[in-house]
Amino acid sequence: MAHSTITLRSTGTRIDCKEQHDSLLDALESHQVCVEYQCREGYCGACRTRLLKGEVCYASQPLAAIQQGEILPCCCQAKGDIEIDM
Repeated sequence: MAHSTITLRSTGTRIDCKEQHDSLLDALESHQVCVEYQCREGYCGACRTRLLKGEVCYASQPLAAIQQGEILPCCCQAKGDIEIDM
C-alpha cells in the first residue's frame, strides 16, 4: 500500500500510513485498530465495511459478495487517502 491517510468515520481517527502493508487490514492492525475478520483472504466477508471516500484496489477479485460502496479490508489496498465507516 502506498503512502495514504486512513480516516475512521466513527471516531474521526486519522491514520498516517507511510509503511508498506499487504492489505488495508494489515495497515489498520499495525496501528492498533481492532477489526473483525476471519479468513484474511476475501472469502467470508466478516471484515466488510463501507468506503466513504477514496478508492481501493484488489490484487484479485474477492469471492465474498460485496455491495456498491463496500470493501473487504482483508484483501484490498488503499489508493491514496480514504475514509471508511469504522
